[in-house]
Amino acid sequence: MYKKILIPTDGSDISKAAARAGVEFAQQLGAEVIGLFVAPEYQYPVFIEIIPPNFPSEEEYLASMRKLGDIHLQVIAEAAKAVGVQSSGITIFSDATAREIVHTAEQQVCDLIFIGSHGRSGWGQAILGSTTTKVLSTCKIPVLVYRLAKQPGDTGTVK
Repeated sequence: MYKKILIPTDGSDISKAAARAGVEFAQQLGAEVIGLFVAPEYQYPVFIEIIPPNFPSEEEYLASMRKLGDIHLQVIAEAAKAVGVQSSGITIFSDATAREIVHTAEQQVCDLIFIGSHGRSGWGQAILGSTTTKVLSTCKIPVLVYRLAKQPGDTGTVK
């Protein structure tokens, strides 16, 4: 059915849980997984005539984001290794996360995108925007949206 599954991650707890579930899903299907971390592009300081000395250079920023991407993608790699699923990881720089997820899935010839959702609805989703919703509305390949029954750290008790 599905042979290659793209699993985007942003490093959040919800994203990590979705990534682990995506790897388990891939194992059941005998599919390989590709992890994807989309880092924001470097922003040059605007409206500042002199760049502050503690402001990172573009090279420093790119290196730190690649390192961060490796850390986030490690969750997928470790989960895949534990269950014998072939995996790889990609870090890409873009300020259009949803578009980049769809583009990468097409470029890597994936049959499915397995993506987590934070579960916002109504105004929260409308105001903040939803990467998952944008992926769903622009993608031509199947998208499986993973939602947790409860948020990480949620004990189920009312505070």
